[in-house]
Amino acid sequence: MQLLAMDLRMLSRELSLYLEHQVRVGFFGSGVGFSLILGFSVAYACLYLSSIAKKPQLVTGGESFSRFLQDHCPVVTETYYPTVWCWESRGQTLLRPFITSKPPVQYRNELIKTADGGQISLDWFHNDNSKSYMDASTRPTILLLPGLTGTSKESYILHMIHLSEELGYRCVVFNNRGVAGENLLTPRTYCCANTEDLETVIHHVHSLYPSAPFLAAGVSMGGMLLLNYLGKIGPKTPLKAAATFSVGWNTFACTESLEKPLNWLLFNYYLTTCLQSSVNKHRHMFVKQIDMDHVMKAKSIREFDTRFTSVMFGYRTIDDYYTDASPNRRLKSVRIPVLCLNSVDDVFSPSHAIPIETAKQNPNVALVLTSYGGHIGFLEGIWPRQSTYMDRVFKQFVQAMVEHGHELSNM
Repeated sequence: MQLLAMDLRMLSRELSLYLEHQVRVGFFGSGVGFSLILGFSVAYACLYLSSIAKKPQLVTGGESFSRFLQDHCPVVTETYYPTVWCWESRGQTLLRPFITSKPPVQYRNELIKTADGGQISLDWFHNDNSKSYMDASTRPTILLLPGLTGTSKESYILHMIHLSEELGYRCVVFNNRGVAGENLLTPRTYCCANTEDLETVIHHVHSLYPSAPFLAAGVSMGGMLLLNYLGKIGPKTPLKAAATFSVGWNTFACTESLEKPLNWLLFNYYLTTCLQSSVNKHRHMFVKQIDMDHVMKAKSIREFDTRFTSVMFGYRTIDDYYTDASPNRRLKSVRIPVLCLNSVDDVFSPSHAIPIETAKQNPNVALVLTSYGGHIGFLEGIWPRQSTYMDRVFKQFVQAMVEHGHELSNM
């Protein structure tokens, strides 16, 4: 590494001297414009290869899990090459929804009842044409949890289903209450601290296919909800393994980061309006317990949570809610293999809040930390339309756990 750094410094110095000479000769001299373009391209390539394209940091609480991932999920140890013209955090985050493809998926919708009289919308992809697992009773099932206001229509969810289809697996998407077009039957929505709806869904899915390997993957808030569930329930879950992507580990740190002026302008205000829109559709259900006019005037996620979410779920203060919602507190109690992919440049989840030391103390947890990738970005390749680094991590990990998960118990 030191030799590479020395070579790059020497190349940069020689390149600078060359460019200075060319500029003195005159930009409009023979071939000078081309030389400048070539020179800057070489310099950029040097910067990219030395400072941007890096192997992720793999943090595990035990040698067994680390060795298992290196053997069966090698993508977590390979160099991640972010899209060369879009590697910065905000660029990756903003671009992904627009540039990545949306593979066509035919769902079967199911509405299930909850103990409080509400209903939850599940979107199933049964993969009945699976050649690898023709017996539906033993076909692996992947439960997918979208982000804050996401549904089964999100591109990252569609990509996971497409990859699962290739593996022969069945998928079911857990849509949070009131966001997927279904009626809200009770004055209750969702939050990442309350795991009751997720527990209901997991029990329901497992009861339908008790003999099938059962895994889950959560993205952003969906990952926070999944980790909070796993931390609460411990070894009693029917899930065999889980994966999370771009989780916000500490809700206080997340909201503080998103309230910085540029992040508020690019992300916070837009997400706040999405939250307001999702609850305003069911406004008549909340007017007796919540000042909806006050909610609709919120200008940030923190203000929305203070006026709506914390009140909805009975928290005394917003700090009480944010403390309960932070999955870093429960990571030590997770009792099944969990892989967590985060980018350290994610403005939604600041690197200083990632619970590295806690992960080192739990043999069931693996953190995969990339230097770049943004929030649910992880774009790679010149034109990152069909696949992302996140997609590859998802596919390799779920396949590893389905086909080789038994090795972990023997290590």
